[in-house]
Amino acid sequence: MTVNAEGYDTFGVISTVAADSLADRVGLAVGDELLSVNGHPVRDVIDVRYYASDPLLRLRVRRSGKVRLLEVERRHGEPLGLTFEDPIFNRMRRCDNRCEFCFVAQMPRGLRPSLYVKDDDYRASFLFGSYVTLTNLTDADWERIEEQHLSPLYVSVHATELDLRRRFLGNPTAPDVVAQLRRLAAMDIVMHTQIVLRPGVNGGQHLDRSIEDLAALYPAVRSVSIVPVGLTRYHRFRCRLHTDAEMRDVVGQVEAWQARLRDRLGAAFAYLSDEWYLRLAEDVPPMAHYNGLDLTENGVGLVRQFLDTQQEKLMSMVSDRGALTLVTGTLFAPVLRTAVAGSSAEVVSVVNQFFGESVTVAGLLTARDVIAKLEDRDSDEVVLLPPAMFNGPEGQSVDDMWPADVEEALGRPVVVGLP
Repeated sequence: MTVNAEGYDTFGVISTVAADSLADRVGLAVGDELLSVNGHPVRDVIDVRYYASDPLLRLRVRRSGKVRLLEVERRHGEPLGLTFEDPIFNRMRRCDNRCEFCFVAQMPRGLRPSLYVKDDDYRASFLFGSYVTLTNLTDADWERIEEQHLSPLYVSVHATELDLRRRFLGNPTAPDVVAQLRRLAAMDIVMHTQIVLRPGVNGGQHLDRSIEDLAALYPAVRSVSIVPVGLTRYHRFRCRLHTDAEMRDVVGQVEAWQARLRDRLGAAFAYLSDEWYLRLAEDVPPMAHYNGLDLTENGVGLVRQFLDTQQEKLMSMVSDRGALTLVTGTLFAPVLRTAVAGSSAEVVSVVNQFFGESVTVAGLLTARDVIAKLEDRDSDEVVLLPPAMFNGPEGQSVDDMWPADVEEALGRPVVVGLP
């Protein structure tokens, strides 16, 4: 970004101003550019929140090319009332690793540009729970994490042995992640970690070593999520999926660790993503197993959350609307069929033709695959689509279609998620 005449190379473009907020009272408007707060140039919403915590605020704002300085006293409990077009004002930090299993590298051509961005930004980790590798932190980043106490952070570890992790990331200069985690722990930063497991690479004794090293940093390191590698039909390297026998070995290995760590730490600490259980047709653990942690964004405990909090809502919806067509991916379909057994709802499992049959989660279903599956069915039933399908920046699917497009193509009413 080019530095402007006022010397600010970053600023936040305001997208909404909440009524009865400080921003509303001081006269900020959509399209204004927030340059600094209390003399500090702002790089992202983290800076805005941090520097706007003082009772007296000096906001430097640019509107229509003219810079204004607004001074206002913040009333007790008064919300700032601002959102921005992008929560990170300067460019998102890119990943400098070369992981063979990287999902972004397994995307076909022709999709929206944002799907090809390999982000690895500690700010996104703090703001959104994105997992980052910590391989691109500068001294200034470390100072900021400590000063602003950016906690919790979510860290992709994959292996704690330095040489193995460097090979795994395809980055021969990756720093020692255990030393980095210890440094964060000394700053009183809480961390959640993950291990993407590749068969024959970082499992077995390497997984034992990683769990042991991470558990030694508890409670600063609060959890490690263990996730099987995911591959689309476009992957170009030597990766492969786990066999069922290998998956059983991993589940047994991790469950043995959980039993030991419950005695030692009072928590299971090492959590398997739901895919391990669903692939093997095993029951997912009860909610108490997760020790009050919400790791659902990483696919951990999501099925249990549905069974405990959403199944009853779904059955109520079926009762109210009569017959329903419930669309999901092949992985979750058996759970959903059991959940609505005996009702008038029909579960339709959609094979992922776009990414390949090995991609089984509902969140990566394309609208076109759903349409192809349902378009020849003679029915006027309401179609219930999984909300994870429409996670694009404007609520579109991975193939840039909206629920209304599916509804028009099928000539049937479409509902996304539960009310």
